[in-house]
Amino acid sequence: MSEEEISYILKNLRRIATIGFSKDPDKPSHRVPKFLMDHGYTVYPVNPTTPEILGKRSFRSLSEIGDSIDVVQIFRPSREVPQIMDEVIKRRREKGDVKAVWLQEGIRDDVSAERARNEGLIVIQDRCMYKEYLRLFQV
Repeated sequence: MSEEEISYILKNLRRIATIGFSKDPDKPSHRVPKFLMDHGYTVYPVNPTTPEILGKRSFRSLSEIGDSIDVVQIFRPSREVPQIMDEVIKRRREKGDVKAVWLQEGIRDDVSAERARNEGLIVIQDRCMYKEYLRLFQV
């Protein structure tokens, strides 16, 4: 993970699938993707417990999203990362669209990150997209 990778993602990759996008507006897993939406990113909620978040269809899984995805943002516990990374790698192999995986603050799995990097993905771990955006663009 490097400053160049963080900057590249936030400046160039605009379509984000958010796994664990919460319905609860008080949670970071709601506020961060909403902020990104408000700043021009296209965000696809992935949450099997609700059909819609912020007026957007919520998908049950990453594989249900028909549109092209640039980044998979993860708001799930670290123990779930290996299974999620399996889905990400499968999608990249089949569709060739995912370019980066962003594990939000407090989420880390070095083995899964290495597997993803070996597939050509950029991986950011334990960093907040919102905070990095503010730091880079000083909103």
